[in-house]
Amino acid sequence: MRIHKSLSVSVNRLTRGAIAIGNFDGVHLGHQALFFAARRDASGPVCALTFEPHPARLLAPQYAPPLICELPRKRELLADQGVEELVEQPFDAAFMGTEASQFVEMLIATGVTEVVVGHDFTYGKARAGSVGSLRLALEERGVRLHVVPPVTVNGLVCSSTKVREFVLEGRVEAANMLLGRPFDLDGEVVQGAGRGRKLGWPTANIRTTNELLPAVGVYAVRARLLPDGPLLGGAANLGLNPTFRPLVAQAGAAGRPPLSLEVFLFDFDQDIYARRVRVQFVHRLREERRFPNVDALKDQIAKDVVEARRLLGVV
Repeated sequence: MRIHKSLSVSVNRLTRGAIAIGNFDGVHLGHQALFFAARRDASGPVCALTFEPHPARLLAPQYAPPLICELPRKRELLADQGVEELVEQPFDAAFMGTEASQFVEMLIATGVTEVVVGHDFTYGKARAGSVGSLRLALEERGVRLHVVPPVTVNGLVCSSTKVREFVLEGRVEAANMLLGRPFDLDGEVVQGAGRGRKLGWPTANIRTTNELLPAVGVYAVRARLLPDGPLLGGAANLGLNPTFRPLVAQAGAAGRPPLSLEVFLFDFDQDIYARRVRVQFVHRLREERRFPNVDALKDQIAKDVVEARRLLGVV
């Protein structure tokens, strides 16, 4: 996949392509419908136009949502959708002031013959442009517009907002349903306190910069060493370790310290410190809670591992 750093450097470089436009955070099933249309209709390259950073960072920074995935992961997911040409348009004050008619000219200058958008797409300064005005402007220049209707799963409209909501609530099964894949995050294996090994459940401590994290709790997960290790089943705790940090638990985690992500991988015993790992959150097992003693914690971990194996189909 070739990456273009703006529309201005994409002039005449997307000839006869079909370009899907959106933020594409998470590349969920709704986004995937746009790429399906682009792949089906393109007589040239399959293209995507996205915006960096997310427009909300400029329009309403105090309300900007946590991103479902980081930019390298988004690029990977877009490539998986068959995108051959990716335009990452900087979303800054200058671009925000682009008039709707000027934005259309910028699209046409790339050489595409089809534009693919969602039903609620808006564009241009103050979001003055609509799907209707875009269709008219493109048709005048001989460019087709394909408008993709909302995608629903079990009555729920697929949206990045809904995916974030489900992940933040710990309802990863629901988020995965809308994503069409497990919610995942990447991180580096770092040195931990060694408590897991002492308890008989050695864990990989993952440090991640992913903005969106599931609710504190225990999860059945799959993980793999990047770039191309096999998927391994496991059980993960994302939280504050309240059994070993009672003051944090008693304070209700007010002003809480950074969360820790500890992953126990089934039937695995290798030194993976400093390796990059991708963790997929498949099922939520339970909330994180403080146990009266270490033996009670060990008993619960054993039950968690049995349940995680069952849910993941790992015997």
